[in-house]
Amino acid sequence: MTVLNAIDLHKHYQLGEYQIEALKGVDFKVEPGAFVAIMGPSGSGKSTLLHLLGGLDTATSGEVTLTGQAFSELPDKDMTLTRRRNIGFVFQFFNLLPTLTAEENIQLPILIDGKKPDAYQERVDQLISLVGLNERRGHKPDQLSGGEQQRVAIARALVTQPAILLADEPTGNLDTKTGTVIMDLLRRSCDELGQTTIVVTHDPRAAAYADQVVFLRDGKIQETRQFEDLQTLPDRIRVIMGIMEKMEI
Repeated sequence: MTVLNAIDLHKHYQLGEYQIEALKGVDFKVEPGAFVAIMGPSGSGKSTLLHLLGGLDTATSGEVTLTGQAFSELPDKDMTLTRRRNIGFVFQFFNLLPTLTAEENIQLPILIDGKKPDAYQERVDQLISLVGLNERRGHKPDQLSGGEQQRVAIARALVTQPAILLADEPTGNLDTKTGTVIMDLLRRSCDELGQTTIVVTHDPRAAAYADQVVFLRDGKIQETRQFEDLQTLPDRIRVIMGIMEKMEI
């Protein structure tokens, strides 16, 4: 069963007397356990698309379905619950609560959902180990590096075992070495936990970790590249950069 399905998505914005077409009919599917990267130049519609896929915004027309449930059929309350329980979000800026420890920040979605953290402690411990923060679980955000804070944010996004993880430029605020650590972690969450993941990025090195790269330009998908035939990151980076050059990204 397809986890996520985008069907003929259009998104228009009114800017004074002008109408901006951010998306012009986008269709694609994401299968269980897949790792997909979305690339495109500024203004191509990639962040708009991610917001629609995460239920943070509504399409002008078209449909998004998650595990068979159409977003347009969900009342606001149910859409909020879907985002809380079935969609994990990771952003460029970590959005951690400064008064909470790393472990408490990871537990936060459980508390917001009205559940007792004790029942999820095994999951929390598993994720703290996965992101390599066993020795830092009691530290607050201002005691952590940027990369460590992003690892906390990823563990927090995964704690509810969401149907899909959406990451918007997760390495954009990090240096190259730390960004590599974060992409390795997202790849591991896919391989070891079976986590379905979509990453928006402008960085070909980050996109090379994905199984599939979707290239957007002017609100439309221009090309999709699968990577079953290319196993090494350098080979994938070369292909991605070649497509970017062709598309003048």
